[in-house]
Amino acid sequence: MGADDAPARETVRANRLRAPLLLAVWGLLAFEAAGGIVIFVARLATGNTPGEALHVAAGVALTIVYAVYQWRHWSRVRFQRGPHFLLGLLAASSMALANLTGLALGVVWWRDRVVGHAAAAGYPATLCAVHNVGSMLVLTFVGAHLAAVLMRDRRPHA
Repeated sequence: MGADDAPARETVRANRLRAPLLLAVWGLLAFEAAGGIVIFVARLATGNTPGEALHVAAGVALTIVYAVYQWRHWSRVRFQRGPHFLLGLLAASSMALANLTGLALGVVWWRDRVVGHAAAAGYPATLCAVHNVGSMLVLTFVGAHLAAVLMRDRRPHA
């Protein structure tokens, strides 16, 4: 698309930003981020973990939806290069880290709370720390990636 195709580019982008799969990823990510912060703060302040089961269930859903989204996204952008591409790789890597450690924590939760009927899950501290840091990296790099892509597309195309 050339400079004369700016309206077509904007229409394609608008449609991609409203795609149901992307909206599902954003919605689940926002829910998981808010829930994770509530769980983190509540555990520090009161020793309780409110909404833990919902956080685990939404995390499993996010992992599945994100894997489908990322597969489709990667097949479209894998040959692009630039700062937005590097930030996208960092965002995807941190998302994989957060999802994998979250699934491992979900296994501990299932084992202890559901199967073992314990009052609290015995999460390994290191795994929790890696999950929490990975989650913060997701929010950082996803935001930076989105900003870089939007800034790239505001530039006039030759």
